[in-house]
Amino acid sequence: MQAQPAMALLAVLWVASMGTAVAATPLQVAYAGSMGAVMDLHLGPAFAKAHHVTYQGEGQGAYGLAHLIAAKKLRTDVFISITPGPIRVLEKAGMVNKAIPVASTAMVIAYSPKSRYAKDFAAAAAGKLPWYTVLEKPGIQFGRTDPQTDPQGQNIIFTFLLAQKYYHQPELVQRILGPVENQGQIFTEASLLARLKSGQMDASSGYESAVKSLHLPSIPLPDEINLSNPAMAKAWYDTVHFTMQVDGKTQTLHTQPLVFYAAVPKDAPHPKLGEAFIRFMTSKAGQAVFRETGYNPPKGGDLS
Repeated sequence: MQAQPAMALLAVLWVASMGTAVAATPLQVAYAGSMGAVMDLHLGPAFAKAHHVTYQGEGQGAYGLAHLIAAKKLRTDVFISITPGPIRVLEKAGMVNKAIPVASTAMVIAYSPKSRYAKDFAAAAAGKLPWYTVLEKPGIQFGRTDPQTDPQGQNIIFTFLLAQKYYHQPELVQRILGPVENQGQIFTEASLLARLKSGQMDASSGYESAVKSLHLPSIPLPDEINLSNPAMAKAWYDTVHFTMQVDGKTQTLHTQPLVFYAAVPKDAPHPKLGEAFIRFMTSKAGQAVFRETGYNPPKGGDLS
């Protein structure tokens, strides 16, 4: 239990060395919804305290946020996305020049300790039975986010498509997920986690980082299906795809690396403050915060 105070102290010491900003200036950060705990409880407050600014965080599906920023309906000092896709939306709109990788993660299956199948999920997590067989038990409520607005909603579909091949289980996607936009399974990130904690939902898609941050139990997945290993991208991950209607047009979607990228939009209210926050996230202290809250180191280079 002593890791968190030490982590917070390290973060404060680092940002204190970077100087201060004008009092009461708000640092505005729009981030992928799964990052709520690390942003709002750790990184944001630590940076704000040392810089004598206020911190304002907003977490939603990264694609949804990117479209709001591109349409100039949302102004923020920093935008943090999971996967390059939402960053490309802003690049296309001429809103960012580059984005920097700050952390990475992997897909997992999160489950509720209050589920009537909790013992089965725990056995699957220990490798004692196939995880997908638990998800096919009678009455299981499985949740995921909207693939239209959230990369995680797309990534869980890729995970199941890869699982079909890896485990030689034809129709696994249809048996457990149903159609791409199965409204009976789709919830916001915050609603998914709340339902898991309360026991209203048995299991859901999840990023390892978010699940660990919230101390929820989960089933780890092999690299072959968790989308975490860039070395497997061309030979394996890229062998699956699916189509979806986007703005009235059929789009074919492909896997993307589960890397978190940070960028300062061109219309940021406080661009220098945004740049300082990104430097903090990539510093030794910032990386310690990410590590202690369940995130993996950043992978790959800048997006530009």
